[in-house]
Amino acid sequence: MLRTVLKAAGLATAIAVSATSVQAAETVRFAVTDVEGLEMLQREYGPFAEVLREASGMEVELFPVTSRTAAAEAMRAEKVDFVLTGPAEYVVMRKLTEAFPVVAFSRPDYFSAIVVMADSGINAPADLKGKSVAFSDVGSTSGHLGPMQLLADYGLDPSKELKPLHVHRNVGHEALKRGDVAGLGVNYRSWTDKVRAKDPDLPAGAFKVIARGPDLPNDVLVAGPHVDKAVVEKVRTVFGEQSDALVAAILEGEENQKYAGMKFLPGVQDADYQYIRDAYATIGYPQYSDFVGN
Repeated sequence: MLRTVLKAAGLATAIAVSATSVQAAETVRFAVTDVEGLEMLQREYGPFAEVLREASGMEVELFPVTSRTAAAEAMRAEKVDFVLTGPAEYVVMRKLTEAFPVVAFSRPDYFSAIVVMADSGINAPADLKGKSVAFSDVGSTSGHLGPMQLLADYGLDPSKELKPLHVHRNVGHEALKRGDVAGLGVNYRSWTDKVRAKDPDLPAGAFKVIARGPDLPNDVLVAGPHVDKAVVEKVRTVFGEQSDALVAAILEGEENQKYAGMKFLPGVQDADYQYIRDAYATIGYPQYSDFVGN
């Protein structure tokens, strides 16, 4: 009888411990600044969240945000723990929330370039002085900040010595062909793959690059300062040990093909984003405490 009672007590204890473990399972909330709405977030990052959950043993809750500002506000209010964001957004988010980098998402051939027509007679950035140049959306890392800093690297003051226009890259491409602008500041890979390669009028040789910037800092997963450091290290370890599975899961997203050929970089440091801080200063925002273009 005593043995039966002890067995029953042991079983009850085991059940209680198991229930406590389930209740104690860590939940981390994950957001992406350039994906709006829960439906799209689940479609693009659902498989990624599932792999992260299985590998880490933590619950991963996808947290939708409507903008990069909303992501920063959610992190400051401790409503979200991890945010995947671009380089331009990172330096502002760091300033506003003290978020810190966990792992970088490398993007092959992620650099800015200045493109002109091959027969334009323009051979160097200095030749663009006083002329109109098209850039992408205000605040874009690779289509605005990167090209602006690239021109500054060549000795131009792009805000004063050029006539900058901000348009969609397709519109800028057509403007370049018509001669409405003398140059085009672009994300080189996006322009070659999505615009130049689909141009029905002109061959690739009709365009030339007169300046190519350094590879830009990578997109980065950041953690809020409120997140337990043990949780951060667990997540960082999973990215190292389950890299192939996580990459494959990310690439299931239709909008995530920019990451094709990517590699996770867990050694990312805040100092890696100095080029973007320099670019903010170049466009007149030396404090980089605002999301320009909002």
